[in-house]
Amino acid sequence: MLRIFSDFDGPIVDVSERYYRVYQFCLEQIAEPNQPVTQLSKPEFWRMKRSRVPQQQIGIASGLDERQARDFAKLRRENVHKLPNLIYDRLVPGAIAALEKMQRARIDLAVLTMRRVRELEEPFNRYDLGRFFPEDRRYCLADDYVKTGDVKDKPLLLARAFAELPQAAETWAIGDTEADIVAAKTHNVKIVAVLSGIRDRAQLERHQPDFIADDLQAAVDLIWEQSSLSLATS
Repeated sequence: MLRIFSDFDGPIVDVSERYYRVYQFCLEQIAEPNQPVTQLSKPEFWRMKRSRVPQQQIGIASGLDERQARDFAKLRRENVHKLPNLIYDRLVPGAIAALEKMQRARIDLAVLTMRRVRELEEPFNRYDLGRFFPEDRRYCLADDYVKTGDVKDKPLLLARAFAELPQAAETWAIGDTEADIVAAKTHNVKIVAVLSGIRDRAQLERHQPDFIADDLQAAVDLIWEQSSLSLATS
């Protein structure tokens, strides 16, 4: 049996609009009345975010002073994952087709995400994603879980998945951040990093994934080619 763990944000869901809307909101809230600010365009903002420019620096680039930039970064952290903002998330083009392809091939597919239960339920209900991921294949954080950092928490989540799931002959992971790469390497899982998420190629290459692909569809095709198992393609 071939098993694939896929991250949620990045490979399956595009979060760029949510992050940009929250950026706009925070800039509006922090700037003083009549203060000249320079709102970044969405491509400019997303390029900076994907290259890991710190939030305070993004604030300063938008015309805030250092004190305002600190407040801007704090407000952003408080709002970016709030449930009302999740409505701005959209499926990555081709993601459903890739999930359907894996399902037809009878791959054991599991989602592994730093979202909390309530944060995962909203898009699952909106896009009927439960048809790909039954409840025992959804690995996320409890609503009351105290995060220590994705790079520390995600390997622990993958460890729980390995402890609970039946053994697979071959296991792969697909993700878009350094946390996905670290988690996979910690557990000797091959990892395909995708460029459809919150890190650019330079950031991903720093952490040396096994492969880099454009998106979930390309990642699945690559696994098709690299897998030692015979995969059904009907």
